[in-house]
Amino acid sequence: MIHVLGIETSCDDSCVAVINDKYQVLSNVVSSQTEFHRRFGGIVPEVASRKHLEYLPLVLDQALRDAHLDLENIDLVAVTQGPGLLGSLLMGVCLAKTIALFKDKTFLGVNHLEGHLFAIRLEYPEIQPPFLALIVSGGHTEIIAVRDWGKYRHLGSTRDDAAGEAYDKVSKFLNLGYPGGPIIDRVSEGAQGDRFHFSAGLEDDDTLDFSFSGLKTAVVRHYSSLKEEEKKDEKLIRDLVASFQESVARVLVNKTFKALEIYGFSQIVVGGGVAANRHLRAKMKEEGEKRGVQVFFPSPSFCTDNGAMIAACGLFHWERGRKDSWEMDPDPRLPLTSIE
Repeated sequence: MIHVLGIETSCDDSCVAVINDKYQVLSNVVSSQTEFHRRFGGIVPEVASRKHLEYLPLVLDQALRDAHLDLENIDLVAVTQGPGLLGSLLMGVCLAKTIALFKDKTFLGVNHLEGHLFAIRLEYPEIQPPFLALIVSGGHTEIIAVRDWGKYRHLGSTRDDAAGEAYDKVSKFLNLGYPGGPIIDRVSEGAQGDRFHFSAGLEDDDTLDFSFSGLKTAVVRHYSSLKEEEKKDEKLIRDLVASFQESVARVLVNKTFKALEIYGFSQIVVGGGVAANRHLRAKMKEEGEKRGVQVFFPSPSFCTDNGAMIAACGLFHWERGRKDSWEMDPDPRLPLTSIE
C-alpha cells in the first residue's frame, strides 16, 4: 500500500493529510489562523508565514497519528508549490524538502488550483473527465475545461477581485467581521435576497471572464447612501447582504452554464473555499436540475484548503513518473498547465 503525505500552505491554513493509493483519506488536519488575522480584517502575509512555522510540526504530528503511521511509512511527499503567498508557500516547501532529505523520500510540487480539481476525486471516484470546473475562492475565480486529468484549458477568470475577496471586503466594510464568506452566508440565511439588485461588471458580456470589483463598490455605495437609522435596521442590513450574495451566485451560475453551452459538457465540478457557500451550492444544483446537468461539490471540508487534495494531485502525477529535484522552489504565480 502506497501512502502519500500532502502539505498545503498557500495562504493562512496549515494543512497536512495522508491518503493511500486508492485515494482514500487516512487523515486530514487543518490548523486555521483566522483568529490571528481577524483583528486586522484580512490576512497579513508575514503573520501567516510565522504561524505556519509554529503550527506545521504540530499539524504534521497529528496527521501521522490520525493515520496510524510514521514518516517511514510515507512513500511520497506532495506539497503546494503555488500559486499563493510566497512566505506561506516557502514554509510548506521547506517542510516537504526536509522530510524528503532526511527520510529519503520522493517529493513533488503541486499546483494549488489543480489540487482543488482533485478534491472531488477523494469522495466521488466515479466522477471522471471530461467536465467543466468552476474554482472559486478568496484568491481565484476560474472556469476550466477538464478534458482529462492533467489536461486543462482556461476558459474564464476574474479580471479584478475574486469572488471570495469581494465577500471579505463587503463584510469588512459593513463591520460584520472576517472571514466574510461564512459570515455573510450565515447572516443571509432567511433574508430577502431579491430586495436589492446589484449588477456585476462583464455580467452581460460575451466573455466568460468575471469582474466583482464593481459589484462590491455598488454594495458599499448603497450602504453609504442609507440614513443613520437605516444602518441600524438589522433586517435591512441582512437583506442587503443577502442581495449581494444572490448577485455573486447569479453571476457564477450564469457564466458557468454559459460555458457549458458553448463547450458542450454534461457535468460540472465546483471547488474552492467559496464552493462551501450554501446559497451557491443550492443555486448551482437548482440550475443543473433545470437543464438536466449533473453538478458536483466536494464536502465543505474539502472545498476549503486542505492537504488531502494536494496529496491526491501529487499521487496522480507521481503515478505518471513525475518527481521534482531539489531546485524546485515555490512560485506565487504558478500557472495551471496541462501534461504534454
